[in-house]
Amino acid sequence: MKSFAVIGNPISHSLSPVIHNAFSRKCNIELSYEKILSPIDEFEFTASKFIGDGGVGFNVTVPFKIEAFDFSQELTSNAIAAGAVNTIKIKNNVVIGENTDGYGLVNDLVKNLGETISGKEILIIGAGGATQGILKPLLDQSPEKILLANRTSEKSVKLASEFLKYGKVCGFGIHQIKSKPVDIVINATSASIDGAMLDLPAGLCEGALCYDLMYGVHTPFMKWSLENSAREVSDGLGMLVEQAALSFNFWHGISPKTDSVLSLIRETNG
Repeated sequence: MKSFAVIGNPISHSLSPVIHNAFSRKCNIELSYEKILSPIDEFEFTASKFIGDGGVGFNVTVPFKIEAFDFSQELTSNAIAAGAVNTIKIKNNVVIGENTDGYGLVNDLVKNLGETISGKEILIIGAGGATQGILKPLLDQSPEKILLANRTSEKSVKLASEFLKYGKVCGFGIHQIKSKPVDIVINATSASIDGAMLDLPAGLCEGALCYDLMYGVHTPFMKWSLENSAREVSDGLGMLVEQAALSFNFWHGISPKTDSVLSLIRETNG
């Protein structure tokens, strides 16, 4: 039986074992999948030990995605663009790093929420690692443009300039967001983790799909969006399941169906 895992800190909250075990049953693949808590400064040791013990693939969650990028001996184009790795497989004793986060988001938007990205104006709030991980996959869908807003405009301007080769994207300060509707608003900040609400102008999300990358709770951003005439709101649970499906395919060469697994996870996790 092949061994897989998810490595992070904290890790007790991870739904990855439930998701991957559900996929394995649907695809008739025998595997073991465990949660591994790594000390903050020992990711390389933890990952190397898992591989040494026979592990053939693992997911990586916060705060180790940059360390996983450095740990990888080969990188996919997705991982290079994201500057981070969330999925690793061992093939012919080579550590190969992939990033499935961005296309997990795209698949959730398109497949589960029925959203068309092509030709749309998208605002992403935040310019950290989460945003970097989703930018290229979103730009690959040919949106009209992507706007990046961040508390410090220098960071969003710099990130935008790095992704101009993939499509139309511009960066500015969060205080410069206009009270003008866009098609899709994505909250990629850590504000929801702290239960905080961003200072956003009324009118921004009127008629828009408003998406919070955080999952498991009805976040202040989602509540604010509904109060301000959003067409639809969503948390990031679908993204979690879809990125897991892409990881599963990266390891096994099989694309599992996600709809029933997403329904199961949503029912059991509120």
